[in-house]
Amino acid sequence: MSDDDQKRGDSQDPWTQGPERTPEQAREEREARKAPRGEARAESAETLRERQRLQQMEMMDRWIGGVLTEQRRSRRWKLFFRFLFSALILASLSAALFSLLAGPPGSGAPAGPHLGVVKVRGVIDSESPASAERIVTGLKRAWEAEESQAVVLHIDSPGGSPVQSQRIFDEIMRLRAEGGKPIIAVIEDVGASGAYYIAAAADEILVAPASLVGSIGVISASFGFEEAMERLGVERRVFAAGDNKAFLDPFSELAPEQRQFWQSVLATTHRQFIDAVREGRGDRLSDDERLFSGLVWSGEQAVALGLVDGIGSLDGLARERLPEPKVRDYTPRLDPFERFSRQFGRVAMEWLGVPRADSPLRYQLP
Repeated sequence: MSDDDQKRGDSQDPWTQGPERTPEQAREEREARKAPRGEARAESAETLRERQRLQQMEMMDRWIGGVLTEQRRSRRWKLFFRFLFSALILASLSAALFSLLAGPPGSGAPAGPHLGVVKVRGVIDSESPASAERIVTGLKRAWEAEESQAVVLHIDSPGGSPVQSQRIFDEIMRLRAEGGKPIIAVIEDVGASGAYYIAAAADEILVAPASLVGSIGVISASFGFEEAMERLGVERRVFAAGDNKAFLDPFSELAPEQRQFWQSVLATTHRQFIDAVREGRGDRLSDDERLFSGLVWSGEQAVALGLVDGIGSLDGLARERLPEPKVRDYTPRLDPFERFSRQFGRVAMEWLGVPRADSPLRYQLP
């Protein structure tokens, strides 16, 4: 067949020219031509499905990995808090065991005549190291110790609660009335207000020349915000039964009769302070009218006013009274766990806004 015939044959219309085909043959030819396209489409669909499956598996792996990571973090925090809780329990048990084995302060010190010291440090308050319970316990231990030649109150405090100061004062006066052992107060930097209230009960008071002594008075301090609230447009809502129940509220106006009443409370408490100082110091006090005005005096001035008996220190007192100077601290030890619990409780109460029951009256240097 020539090239021209081949070209003509190629250009023949398969529907009108060429060999005759049965319908079955034509169908088979059409299906044969469609087969490659169908296989390609089937292959594309299968590839897409495989891709989707792989993506789903990858997403599942990521989710499982995130869950496992979060579980590991949760386990770490649980272990951390368990360890912290166990450490706190162990520390408290160790402190309690140490206190039991060590016994009272001074029990393990060398034998011999000594001065029994009780420290009054910081603000006098029921929740502080200088609480009446702790100081009174130390006084009893020092008083009952056979080889204790004298009980020494080593004071460095600006004062504090009237009730706590009165409790300590009463215990010192009780021991002083029993006799047989002197009670001496030695003031370091500050012995003012409630701290001087305590010292006044002692048989003798010694100070440094520059010590701050006195401040025989009562203080109650607060603020008045009623005008500021009016300017800010804030309404104060206080519900109380009793006309004067909320008269110390700093956001409410203080009526003249309420002011007069509260001043009478301060005057009564001040009189109690003055009576205690006169009972403790007796005729040693001078007649200076400023003595009970709340002024603070230096140690040197306090000697001249009769507020104290002389200049001295704890070391000098030990050398003066003992052939071999020795002192023992009878102040009860602070339980570290209890101290932490109190501090934590106080901070939690402040955060929650729970009011404390502290008295607004203070024998304290401002």
